[in-house]
Amino acid sequence: MSGRMIGSAIALLFSTLFIASEASAAETSVLDLHEGPLLSVPEEFPEQFKYDSGVDIAYPESGVKGIYVSGYSAGGARMDDLTGLISNTALNAMVIDVKEDEGYMMMDLDSDNETIQSLSYDYVDPEKLMTHMEQEEIYPIARVVVFKDSQLAEARPELSFTDQNGNVWKNGRGESFVNPFSKEVWDYNVEVAKQAVKLGFKEIQFDYVRFPEGFEHRADTLEYTMGEYENADMNAVDKRVAAVTDFVAYARQALEPYDVDVSVDIFGYAATLPEAPGIGQNFSKIASNVDVISSMIYPSHWGNGYFEIPKPDLEPYETISEYMKVENEVLGQLEDAPVSRPWLQDFTASYLGAGNYKQYGVEEIEAQVQALYDNGVQEFLLWDASNRYTRGVDYADDGAQ
Repeated sequence: MSGRMIGSAIALLFSTLFIASEASAAETSVLDLHEGPLLSVPEEFPEQFKYDSGVDIAYPESGVKGIYVSGYSAGGARMDDLTGLISNTALNAMVIDVKEDEGYMMMDLDSDNETIQSLSYDYVDPEKLMTHMEQEEIYPIARVVVFKDSQLAEARPELSFTDQNGNVWKNGRGESFVNPFSKEVWDYNVEVAKQAVKLGFKEIQFDYVRFPEGFEHRADTLEYTMGEYENADMNAVDKRVAAVTDFVAYARQALEPYDVDVSVDIFGYAATLPEAPGIGQNFSKIASNVDVISSMIYPSHWGNGYFEIPKPDLEPYETISEYMKVENEVLGQLEDAPVSRPWLQDFTASYLGAGNYKQYGVEEIEAQVQALYDNGVQEFLLWDASNRYTRGVDYADDGAQ
């Protein structure tokens, strides 16, 4: 047996042994009953015990500068075009859907979980993908959508939110969420992440790590379990914050033996609020439990007047810069702050209506990137749902202040 295989086997054994420890650690913040785990994960997991997928792609020396790539694009003809974009610019990474917004797996994860496998498709050939990523030196990040999951909600309504008639609740867009209070939901998504790492992904990016938008307005009318949080001595908002934060901490610890970074997408406004919103995202608490924090700070997503900017979508540099001043202050107060890698806007928000938006192109993308550089942030991700990214953008720092 090779050294890599031995290390991988030992890592899997350690991962199994630490399940009890992980559960106890997660419960501590809720019930304060924890007296110390029988086994604990060391702060620095021994290198010889870490899982090795065999895929060798280094973290970019200049920092991650990436684009979002859907599973359909990653497994289709558009991948060649997107690879060309990476090869001809300072971009160096792709955030690829593994578990997408509906809850489908975009590639075969070879999981023992029957539900995961039943929802797995072969849009992407993972072996072919990783060979390509290695050859092109593109850093692969697995996007795992967590609590927005219509498929798991329909398959297991008891893990979701139901109305008084027992029907799975859907939002105005027809989407369902699963319950962040449920440890079974946590384990389901951690299993997806583990299988993604085995395929060769070097980072797990958890998205939709929150309750549904506006949940605080329907929390008392929907049916759902609060599990171990039911009798916790805290108000409803704090319980939701605890559940979301505990999931992030639990997932990061569970993935420690797999030698993978953990990142979380979060609403940018979470860093600007004095109290956590009803969806359970507390910026500082989540940031304290990840390697990378990716705030979604698209200029189009800020209301008119935010940061005293009349129409933020019209002022991409000013909007991003003003936000980063706030985030830098918040992260500066943390003992062990993560890397900041915000999501930037590479799409036109025409839905804002005439006079409230502008066509986004080279100038607007460069303005956002420069605003990050001017505030000391060297990493970023670009979002366009259609994966049709602006060409001709210079992503280099021009030294402006």
